[in-house]
Amino acid sequence: MPSASANYRTLLRTSGAAAFFLPAAVGRLGIAMTGIGIVWLVHARTGSYAASGLVTGGFAVADAVAGPQIGRLVDRFGQTRVVPCALVAHAGAVALLLAGAVPDLVAGALVGATLPQLAALSAARWSALLSGERAAALPTAFALEALANGVSYLAGPALVSVLGAAGHPGAGVLLAAALVVGGGLVLAAQRRTTPPLTGHAERRHAGRALLHSAFLRQAALGLTLGVFFGAMQVSVAAYAVGRGTPDAAAPLYFASNCTNLVGGWAYGGWRHSGSPQRHLVAAAACLALASLPLTVLDAPLAIGATLALTGLAVPVLLILTSLLTQSSVPRPVLTQAFTWGNSASAAGSAAAAAVAGRVVDTGGPHSGFGVAVGAAVAMTLLALGGLRESSAAEDERPCPGPEDSHHQDTEKGAEHPRAVSKRFWRTS
Repeated sequence: MPSASANYRTLLRTSGAAAFFLPAAVGRLGIAMTGIGIVWLVHARTGSYAASGLVTGGFAVADAVAGPQIGRLVDRFGQTRVVPCALVAHAGAVALLLAGAVPDLVAGALVGATLPQLAALSAARWSALLSGERAAALPTAFALEALANGVSYLAGPALVSVLGAAGHPGAGVLLAAALVVGGGLVLAAQRRTTPPLTGHAERRHAGRALLHSAFLRQAALGLTLGVFFGAMQVSVAAYAVGRGTPDAAAPLYFASNCTNLVGGWAYGGWRHSGSPQRHLVAAAACLALASLPLTVLDAPLAIGATLALTGLAVPVLLILTSLLTQSSVPRPVLTQAFTWGNSASAAGSAAAAAVAGRVVDTGGPHSGFGVAVGAAVAMTLLALGGLRESSAAEDERPCPGPEDSHHQDTEKGAEHPRAVSKRFWRTS
């Protein structure tokens, strides 16, 4: 069996892959810096964390609402036409925020509403590039995406905080915008790997798949995963502050983030037998079991070790959710599907932060960890429901004849992703 590093190297040597993945990764670093950059900038202006939190919340809500609409335009008109327009608008919104030409809340919302979902754009390109017989490499590609996100959200906020602490609160927002616009423009310029466009009738028919239970379940999984993230962030901070050691929150976050990267790297690099639905159930159950001790543990070392264990399961869930989203909707609405998943996760995180804050105020940090455990249990139940539905569909599906196979190939343009992913999970 090839090593994990060899699998990733082989993937990036695929013609055109590195040319779109690397600029997308650079842009995502900027995206990870934008929210915390707004916090530093608005706080420096107003001296109020409440004001900075309100503006950042407006940014997050606008991003979550507008993201799928930009994805819909991308599916209709293509990345090369839509993304540059969105980036120009984003640069203008950032300029308004930095200049203070409009109220900060309005400017923050405009920054979020014009922010293109580069992760979804990159994932859609992987899906188009690794079609047919090459689709066996899709889990590795989505693992690479998860790693890029993990590195971005580990390094980006730290870089912005360094700039803010050095007395340059606006530099973080400016640098973030430069990375987003620069990386996004280079990504949009890669025409060779742009997903092919489809006709209006086909898009309209494919759009119904976004209302099917298979995709709605993936969106719900993204929502509950966001709830888990939001509750954990609040609870870890509350735990550290409650012990009188606020600085202890940083190494606890670091422990979880590091194992997150290790888990994603290992899972994407080595292939295993079994269906992705079964792997999803196992990963969600492991996350629930690993996070359960947080509701009773009190020693910092034990908390850190438990957070490290939860970090191993999270990237697996992200990879499998992307893979199952890709296989649950037709290609004409794939970008929109990925952005809905991202928006659901962001909405879950924002809602959980508010709910967990109230729970922590009344019951302490262990109660906040209980919210995260509840989200992990909900993920497990959703995954079990998907597994049952998938098994029932397989049992009821007749064996396709030659005419059915020809119709499927003609309609999809390639082997169906579910069939490809099943073949992948049987090989090692």
